[in-house]
This record gives sequence, structure tokens and C-alpha cells, in this order.
Amino acid sequence: MKNYKIIIVLILGLLIQPANAQHKKLAQTGMKFLSVSTDARITGFAEAVTSVDLGSASAIFYNPSTLASIKDFTSVSVGNVGWIADIKYLHGAAAFAPFGGNYGVFGVSFVSVDYGEFNRTIVAGNEQGFLDVGTYSPTSYAFGIAYAKELSTKFSVGGGIRYVKQNLGSSIINVDAAAADGYLWEDNAKSAVAFDFGILYRTGFESLNFGMSVKNFSTELKYKRETFQLPLTFKIGLSMDALDLIDADKNTHSLLVAIDASHARDYSEQLFMGAEYTFLNTFSLRAGYFSPSDENHFTAGFGIKRNLAGVNLGVDYAYQPFDIFEDVHRFTFSFSF
Repeated sequence: MKNYKIIIVLILGLLIQPANAQHKKLAQTGMKFLSVSTDARITGFAEAVTSVDLGSASAIFYNPSTLASIKDFTSVSVGNVGWIADIKYLHGAAAFAPFGGNYGVFGVSFVSVDYGEFNRTIVAGNEQGFLDVGTYSPTSYAFGIAYAKELSTKFSVGGGIRYVKQNLGSSIINVDAAAADGYLWEDNAKSAVAFDFGILYRTGFESLNFGMSVKNFSTELKYKRETFQLPLTFKIGLSMDALDLIDADKNTHSLLVAIDASHARDYSEQLFMGAEYTFLNTFSLRAGYFSPSDENHFTAGFGIKRNLAGVNLGVDYAYQPFDIFEDVHRFTFSFSF
């Protein structure tokens, strides 16, 4: 028991130390759509899931090693995010565990972002100072595959690869008398390949888990004259069912508590804390807090899951308030069999 206490204290020290760092790292990455949390259940308790056995295909977006805990042959999750400034996210993931997961778990995922429609203008010498030359609609998307394997009852590893692309639309860069519309156009799209890695360690002390993940590792990209990288993020975390300490009936109550520390390439070190209370393995209430943050600190949500005719069905909702922008709402539907 003493050894476990020492390990827990050391890990908590590593978790808390980054959150107190004062070093500012801003505007150093591109394709920031990759940093937005998509799954409603996970966002409900502040994304503190690096060490959580999610049992869901959505794990592919957070720590791919936790896919290994899926025992159903198929797990699928789909959903949408009503992000700030009327930006809309659609996302989906599917995981497959053939032969009961003895050969690992395979996953596929996608994220699509619609930024809406914008007016396209160019500088002109008229009274307005510009000419209206139509509209454009920026988009972003990512498609990925992943694999995870339990190397033992305590240790799991996983990794994924994604193709990501962001298209900011075409723009007029000059006048071209030979062109049908009289303009010379330039495409503003960039793509990259990103890698994700993760590990999960079940300590053996009750349900205490430790996890680590690295997301969005890629080569450097160049846009015009400036280079940038994807939003590389390193996370470590701890999680546990707190009711293990009082020997509660697991089929009636559970209280998952989790804490993550995040070290991002383009933002200050952050601390994420969340909790999920589940009653009768059916109804869940969630809340989370993270800091520092520019606009918001709290998240909340709820979920319902039932087994109907051998199919596990789940619906989750998450609420995220913003100080300046409109509040963000997330919905996720999942099923497995």
C-alpha cells in the first residue's frame, strides 16, 4: 500500500506542476479545429479521459490505447457540435474487436467542419473601397485509422494516423485579362498527415488508472511565407471510481473522477478535472473544470444508455458556456453490439 501511495503522490506532482507554469505559447500552430473536443460524454467532464477506459469508439479522438478496452464486436459513435461563431462540427468513429479483441481493436474516424459562408471582396478604387466578387465557404476535415492492443491485463498501447486538410477557399491575387472572369485565382488549401499515440496502465489498486497520450504529431507545414505545425498536445492523467474506497454496489452507483494535465505547443499548461456519476449503469450526470482558459472553465452534461435486444444504445449531451460567444452544445449518439 505504501508503494501505491508514493506512486500516486509523484504522479499528482507531475500533473499539478505543469498547470502552474506561466510560460505563454500563443499562435504557434495551425489547423486548430483538431483541438476542439467532439464527443459529448467526454466533454461533459472536461475531457479528463486520458486514463479512462471509455469502452467507446470515441476513444480514438483522445487516447487511442483506451480502444483496447472495447469487448463488443462493433462500437460506433456519431454526433455534432454547435461550435462558436456558427461553426458546425460533424464527427464519427467506429471500432471493431474481432475474436473478442484477442488480436487488438481497430478503429476508423472522421471529423468535418463547416465554417459557413463568407463574402469575398477585393480592393478597388470606388467609393466603397472594394468590389464584391461572390462568396466562399472554408472547410476542414480529418480521416483516420487506429489500432490498440492489451499487452497484459494492466497495460494497453495504441496509435493512430490521420489525413487532415483545411481549405480556406480560393482568392484573387491579380488581374488576368485572358481569364474568363478577368482574375487570377489562388487555392488556399493545406493538408498533412498526423500521428497519435497513447498508453494506459491499470495500477491494480482498486480501479486507479494512469494514462498518457500524444496527439497531432506531424511535420512542419508552410503557408505562404510562414511555417507552422499542427496543435501537438501531450497529456497525462489519473482516474478512478471514487466509490471503490467505500465498497459501494457497482451495479447501483459509480463515481468516476479524473484529472489530466496538458502540455500543448501553442497554449499554457492546463489542468483538467472531471467527474461522472452513474446510477444503475443507465443514467449519468457529469461536470468538469479546466484552467487556465481564455473564455470558459466549466462543462456539464448528462447521458442515458440502455440495452435493447442485445444492442447497447447511448445518447449524451454536453453544455459548455462561453463568456463572449454563444454557449456550445454537443450531442452524441452511440451504439455497440
